[in-house]
Amino acid sequence: MAGVLLLAGAASGLAAAPAQAQDYRYWSFWDGKGGSWAYASEGPATVRPADGSVQGFRFTVSADSAAAGKPRAAADFAALCHDTPARHGSKRIGVVIDFGTAADAPGGERPPKARTECARVPEDASAGEALAAVAQPLRYDPNALLCAIGGYPKSGCAEQVSGSGGAKKPSAASSPKAVDGDGGPSAGLLGGLAAVVLLGAAAVWQARRRRG
Repeated sequence: MAGVLLLAGAASGLAAAPAQAQDYRYWSFWDGKGGSWAYASEGPATVRPADGSVQGFRFTVSADSAAAGKPRAAADFAALCHDTPARHGSKRIGVVIDFGTAADAPGGERPPKARTECARVPEDASAGEALAAVAQPLRYDPNALLCAIGGYPKSGCAEQVSGSGGAKKPSAASSPKAVDGDGGPSAGLLGGLAAVVLLGAAAVWQARRRRG
């Protein structure tokens, strides 16, 4: 929860920050609506999609949600779940996982092929729980920020990408309060990252519920 509050606070504080945004490498979250993709307005832990919904995850490099790469597979529930019949007490969620391009991959890694899945989950399950049902292993940072899906990438988490194509962790110099005015990630991106943080909280809650 501390990670959520930190990122949410940073996002709101950046509303009036200089527009010299930096690119970040991260997993973005998308809603499939009417066969097309829209950047999710809520995190996957709070979105509770209905049976027949499609959720997408795309590994991308961008400074804000407007520039984030969309999943390249169609948001087509019929194609994703055609062989998964409806069943009482559960729902079906189409899940598209796009590991991004070679240009967006961390150094020394090659993105896996995109995956499409049909998750059968309890009726009250979140989008985060649907992802966890079909794309293990997932990796999180200490603040429960989603860092890897299906083991990709092997390391790193929401790193700032330098102009030379390398990546570095955000530092004090790139924070919105920096004296030189060099802005950190934009409010749009931090909002998206804060949303994905909630996915980690959902996974922890789910694990505790199952143990109970």
